[in-house]
Amino acid sequence: MPFARPATEAPSPRAAAEALVRARDLLAQNKRDEALAVLDKALESSPADAPLRFQRGVLLAQMGRTDEAIAVFTTLTSEFPELPEPYNNLAALRAQRGELDQAREALEGALRALPSYSLAHENLGDVQLRLAERSYQRAIDADAGNRAAREKLERTRELIARLASPSSAPGAAGGKAAPSASASPAPTSTPATPSH
Repeated sequence: MPFARPATEAPSPRAAAEALVRARDLLAQNKRDEALAVLDKALESSPADAPLRFQRGVLLAQMGRTDEAIAVFTTLTSEFPELPEPYNNLAALRAQRGELDQAREALEGALRALPSYSLAHENLGDVQLRLAERSYQRAIDADAGNRAAREKLERTRELIARLASPSSAPGAAGGKAAPSASASPAPTSTPATPSH
């Protein structure tokens, strides 16, 4: 059984914050591998740091390492259920994969954590539209003569296409992720910081 480290060797919250700033600077220069190395190094001394882990998940998603990002966000939702952003990002990744039921469940988790989380409400609406599309298609598959379902499917698809067009708000195609961790305390259009 290992001994606890003396307080002088405890991870510094300042060091973790500095690592986040350095990683963001590297990301701004499109140096993702270097940013990931900075985060991984910081996590060696601060493995429980939620903002570092959250940023790592965001970065992995940006790098196309979706399975790893999903694992990061899933773990964060288990260890920090009070943080809505990991649930939201988990939902966005699940929705991109077409895993709509799992995306809905994750967004419901985000809203349990923070009922006023606007981005999660928006993404839940987008997921619900896609779930409606799926249900109407299944109704037609079961009964090709179901005119009401056919009309609803057509209207739902028109709405999804309109919402996904560049001239309107994005989101219907897969859900928006919460931005990477920063110094702002609340989930807004600026990056959100999971706190612990």
